[in-house]
Amino acid sequence: MVQGAHQIQTQQQVQTLSPQQILVVKLLELPAIELEDRVRAEILENPALEEGPEETTTEDTLERNSLDEDSSANDMEDFSMGDYLTEDDIPDYKLQENNRSREEKAEDIPFSEAISFYEMLKEQLGERSLDEHQQELAEYLIGSLDDDGLLRKSLVSIVDDLAIYSGIETNESELEQTLKMIQDFDPPGIGARTLQECLLIQINRKEDTPLKQIQIQIIEKCYDEFTRKHWDKIMQRLNLTDEEFNEALSEITRLNPRPGSSLGEAIGRNLQQIVPDFIVETYDDGTITLALNNRNVPELRMSRSFTEMLEEHTRNKANQSKESRNAMLFLKQKIDAAQGFIDAIKQRQNTLLTTMQAIIDVQRPFFLEGDESLLKPMILKDIADCTGLDISTISRVSNSKYVQTNYGIFSLKYFFGEGFTTEGGEEMSPREIRRILKEHIDKEDKKKPLTDDELTEILNKEGYPIARRTVAKYRQQLNIPVARLRK
Repeated sequence: MVQGAHQIQTQQQVQTLSPQQILVVKLLELPAIELEDRVRAEILENPALEEGPEETTTEDTLERNSLDEDSSANDMEDFSMGDYLTEDDIPDYKLQENNRSREEKAEDIPFSEAISFYEMLKEQLGERSLDEHQQELAEYLIGSLDDDGLLRKSLVSIVDDLAIYSGIETNESELEQTLKMIQDFDPPGIGARTLQECLLIQINRKEDTPLKQIQIQIIEKCYDEFTRKHWDKIMQRLNLTDEEFNEALSEITRLNPRPGSSLGEAIGRNLQQIVPDFIVETYDDGTITLALNNRNVPELRMSRSFTEMLEEHTRNKANQSKESRNAMLFLKQKIDAAQGFIDAIKQRQNTLLTTMQAIIDVQRPFFLEGDESLLKPMILKDIADCTGLDISTISRVSNSKYVQTNYGIFSLKYFFGEGFTTEGGEEMSPREIRRILKEHIDKEDKKKPLTDDELTEILNKEGYPIARRTVAKYRQQLNIPVARLRK
């Protein structure tokens, strides 16, 4: 009997997400307060993306190269100018002004967290051998950091504050030494007083190489030009080749401008604020308006200087050196990434508005009256069916998102809940059942309170077919003790 190995070829269909789809999903999950941080980080990371209003020109057509997938980076095809078309297509994607309430109001609601990045820094502080005075200074400096991990209060002011409010005498030099110690903590950049200092701290942590020295020169000597994205001026001033500059710029844009985010910036202080993602306003005539709360999210556009550099490289393509071709490839990649990010932000905005509008349509009585008992039973599938979106998309939108209404701020999860069907065929929400349950408990004989079994029997007789364990669960949710403890 001969045994042998056999190869069998089968065809299998597998669905994978593209990088652009993954970006859209990640942005969709972010609440408003984290979206602002993500957008600002992207602006710093990608030099082809700018913050600011649309620049108006009459002859603004932009071309970008289209690389043949089967060719190498050196065998570049012509750029396709139709990819970006005119300025109406790309130079600016502005988060729409009408995505705000009329009165520009968006309440913030505090909530407590168990741990913050300040406490994480104090843990690192505990690893240092400090006397009581040094410990007090370091803790005060850590407490003075903003939520992004930077110190924007001057040391002179902190010296005065320590003397007035804490009775601690110190001087600017001593505080400077203590701050330098904190700047050694992880993540790199913590305790910096400016963005420039933040970037330099991170660069100086790197291994000593010629590339590191170029990065230091760019940030130390050409910081103003760097923030304005005047790349030609930087290369001319520092006498850098295209290749040297692009490699250094690529490294710099990977740095973290908000080091506090690495230690849970979203947590922030122990008392952090909830920023609503939506603003829904109800008027006396029954009109309900919906807007995204994008008040702190910057406007986005493509960098004109960056696209002009790409256009210039394209014109001179015939006589390009290897360095120039690499520079053109770098420019194209950054422009593609910027356009993809703008498109993802736009798709996030449309998906959020579509989902929230569907919730308003289903729960319209609640938004008109603010009465919890008017909330209808609603599950994720109901909104998915209304919008044509996938249930997983609805789940991502409803997770960690809040809406500001005339009646307060609510988590989107508040509007979802399984329902009950009464014997009469009427759908009823769990909130209505809890209200009826509480009414019976409020009316009970306090000398002989109703047990869960008795409450279940009463509700069943009234046409609400729920189990005893459900009654017990709702009673606990209402913070009502068991019968023997209600005497």
